[in-house]
Amino acid sequence: MARIAVMGAGSWGTAFALVLADAGNEVRMWGRRPELCEAIAAGHENTDYLPGIALPAAITASPDAAVALDGAEVVILAVPSQQLRANLGDWGAHVPADAVLVSLMKGVELGTHLRMSEVIAELTGAGPERIAVVSGPNLAREIALREPAASVVACADEQTAIRLQGLCHSPSFRPYTNTDVIGCELGGTTKNVIGLAVGVAVGLGFGDNAKASIITRGLAETTRLGVALGADPMTFAGLAGLGDLVATCSSPLSRNRSFGEKLGQGLTVEEAAAQMRQVAEGVKSCTSVKELAGLHGVDMPIVDGVDALVQGTITPAELVKAMISRQTQPEVR
Repeated sequence: MARIAVMGAGSWGTAFALVLADAGNEVRMWGRRPELCEAIAAGHENTDYLPGIALPAAITASPDAAVALDGAEVVILAVPSQQLRANLGDWGAHVPADAVLVSLMKGVELGTHLRMSEVIAELTGAGPERIAVVSGPNLAREIALREPAASVVACADEQTAIRLQGLCHSPSFRPYTNTDVIGCELGGTTKNVIGLAVGVAVGLGFGDNAKASIITRGLAETTRLGVALGADPMTFAGLAGLGDLVATCSSPLSRNRSFGEKLGQGLTVEEAAAQMRQVAEGVKSCTSVKELAGLHGVDMPIVDGVDALVQGTITPAELVKAMISRQTQPEVR
């Protein structure tokens, strides 16, 4: 049993808090809005993001970051990726000096092109043995309903990964360990962009052949970028790579696929965002991933196309046409 702080009261932060509580830990959540924290603490329900799902009594919540972080052995970071820097600036001083910091976030920071673990290291001074990520095919509502799921806990220090593995191994959630933080983070980030592309194809009325083609070529792009940055290519064949990609691209519960569908149906980015309560990370990450790939000379045509669509320089139909009409080449090169 450990005292764990979960910083972020969205759907994934809440679902992972439930996993941690089911595994026997004391969990204190932080959220921006007092009324939502009250619903979690007193009513044992996240009424905004996971309505109808009862949360364990071991979960409490507070809008005061200092209260949530007090005495925490492990700090789970579950805020939108582009807001991490600002949030750590607000409450980073309250993070216990020896706490392990775990990122649930899937993004690359705009402007700096830093992965979330790198932002955490820069702002907290924590060494790689104290920074971990959790990534995999983990749709929040299914996790909260305690449907069977697996994921990856990655840390450069294997013993830290093993410790965290024990803390989140519940009757319905099976974690595996990995030391490839780079690969796990890039797999989780890029799959959101590919999920948007698949959603666009669905919104345009295309079927399984189109979806499977985008998923497969998207995995190839992700692997190229990962290898260029020093990741283990085998990571992308696992839960944090292919597993997460398939879940995101296949499920109507996926925010990024759902956002892409709306774009494919003709909505603008602003109109699609207005219809969705939660952040579709790929809408922001497509630009940072594109720029990161450019810095390393990696060809990522699907990411490039999604970024152009989000920026409004091409239409959904032109995105699909661009993917199909590119110059032919060997599949493996």
